[in-house]
Amino acid sequence: MLTLPGISDIRAAAERLSGLIVETPLIESPELNERYGGRILFKPETLQRTGSFKIRGAYNKLSTLSEEERGRGVVAFSSGNHAQGVAASAAMFGVKAVIAMPADAPALKVGNVRKMGAEVVPFDRYKDDRMAVVRPYIEKGMVLVPPFDDPAIIAGQGTIGLELIKQAKALGVALDAVVVPCGGGGLSSGISVAVKDASPSTQVWAVEPEHFDDTRRSLAKGERVANEPGHSSICDALLTAEPGAITFEINRRNLAGAIAVSDKAAAQAMRDAMAYLKLVVEPGGCVAFAALSSGEIDLAGKCVAVILSGGNVDFGTYAEIMAAA
Repeated sequence: MLTLPGISDIRAAAERLSGLIVETPLIESPELNERYGGRILFKPETLQRTGSFKIRGAYNKLSTLSEEERGRGVVAFSSGNHAQGVAASAAMFGVKAVIAMPADAPALKVGNVRKMGAEVVPFDRYKDDRMAVVRPYIEKGMVLVPPFDDPAIIAGQGTIGLELIKQAKALGVALDAVVVPCGGGGLSSGISVAVKDASPSTQVWAVEPEHFDDTRRSLAKGERVANEPGHSSICDALLTAEPGAITFEINRRNLAGAIAVSDKAAAQAMRDAMAYLKLVVEPGGCVAFAALSSGEIDLAGKCVAVILSGGNVDFGTYAEIMAAA
């Protein structure tokens, strides 16, 4: 039986994270409001510690471990943002961390993980089983910190939803929709729990890269389905094989739907984030922004929050994408 995190778990996570993370602001652009015909509020987790939202869930997970468990060390697998969140959280607790990362993960992310003191174990994302890579460490007693399919991870990510609701209230607005990048579904499921608790009528949309739209197709089929092999995307942070069991169950109940966007659309959103918001956002972090141009979300006269989930992209890659956008 699945254990689904609830609003009390998210509130408890917010207490644990208080004073340790950045309460990222809501920002907007008059030009973008005019373009989309509504009020678009962006929440830039690019400004978060480690450059993405992932530290929220990682720190909350480590907080729930006993001292004995933390003493054995933690292990994780990630293309980069979760890796950095786990590495930073482990350093804060003073525990050993081993992170399995794809050999083609961005060098910036790999370098950051090592700088934080974690050991990096490379693997082939297309050929190797991630669990097989980390299993020897688990068998030695290290605790696995999953990237998304874990109640404590989901609750940590859900603290963004609590902030959104509080910040929207301070602005005197009600959110008609919240648009969220989606890989394994930890961010969208956690935010949806918090948002739906406070505002049941607010729609929550998940956004995925084209060809990696496992959540979209799973929602349509009513059960989890995996992505077809043989595809690639610039959105390295969102290239999961299939939705998590826990995340899909929450998303199945809470989401208004899921949208797939092309690499070209994500690149254009990166350009717009730079031009109008003065923010550097990585490709996967910009897919929710890209979805505003899809026509699938009703924006006219609406107030919509968009999560910019991460900004960990090296200068060379960023410049290349900007030049091609």
